[in-house]
Amino acid sequence: MTVKHSHVEANGVRLHIAEQGEGPLVLLLHGFPESWYSWRHQFTPLAEAGYRVVAPDQRGYGGSDAPDAVDAYTLPHLVGDVTALINALGASDAVVVGHDWGAPVAWTTALLRPDLVRGVAGLSVPPLPPAGMPAISVTREIYGEDFYQVRFQSPGEIDAQMAADPAAFLRRLLYTASGDNPDDRAMWMITQGQPLLESLADPEQLPAWLTEDDLAVFTEAFQGPGGFTGPLNWYRNIELNQGLLAAFQGRTVDVPALYAIGDRDMVARMRGVDFLRENLHLVAPRVYGNLTLPGCGHWTQQERPAEVNAALLNFLADLEKDDR
Repeated sequence: MTVKHSHVEANGVRLHIAEQGEGPLVLLLHGFPESWYSWRHQFTPLAEAGYRVVAPDQRGYGGSDAPDAVDAYTLPHLVGDVTALINALGASDAVVVGHDWGAPVAWTTALLRPDLVRGVAGLSVPPLPPAGMPAISVTREIYGEDFYQVRFQSPGEIDAQMAADPAAFLRRLLYTASGDNPDDRAMWMITQGQPLLESLADPEQLPAWLTEDDLAVFTEAFQGPGGFTGPLNWYRNIELNQGLLAAFQGRTVDVPALYAIGDRDMVARMRGVDFLRENLHLVAPRVYGNLTLPGCGHWTQQERPAEVNAALLNFLADLEKDDR
């Protein structure tokens, strides 16, 4: 079986999708700064197990549309893309799996549309209903003005620095946030006035899980219409998401759920994540697993494909049993 590529109209945008297999639908949602290709190791194992695996380039990324308006990248827009994609693919429901930014999209889709989500899995980012992550006003107070999410708020400067040398930026970030980087800096800080690349380690060689060909695919994705501005606009709506989703405060993720994170992931060191993990059953009462992957950094499904695939296949098999 090979991965097929096509475009689908969903929620007013044209999304590029990669697809393999037949059977119940499994949607794989990538994070920043990635693309459908971050799931390259998951397609064949899941398809061979009897699932229809679809990974879109999400709104603003790669071969998908990138609206100009900053506020076209709110979490309700992103959830709307997922629900419309499920319908456009002719499915009645899906198991939705997300990594990094894709995880809040997956968790929130399950929160708002449990009728469409048979099960949900989040990699790296745990569920934090209803808006997916803390407000920028909170992270600014905790981590300061140099925290990367805070620095991403102003359009222009950061976008241009990333776009000036996409390959160098991606090479450094993918290495810096991986489990292969021996530096245990707690957070990604971008010092005011310092060039972006200086905030990231420059590897002598790529880690074993990332080849030069892989890096070339990711780099090409940011030559698309969204460049880096579309993806960065997701961050520029974090504060707005708090108000848009305030009515759902107190709601839980009531579909079957799975969570996994590497013990060397920066997210694991963020304030409050340990508490969220300890109380995951309160947010997601039907949690099947709360997994820690030793030695794994932020790029969960790329760094540890065998472990992630095994966890997903076990989760999917349990869902099939429950459906009988």
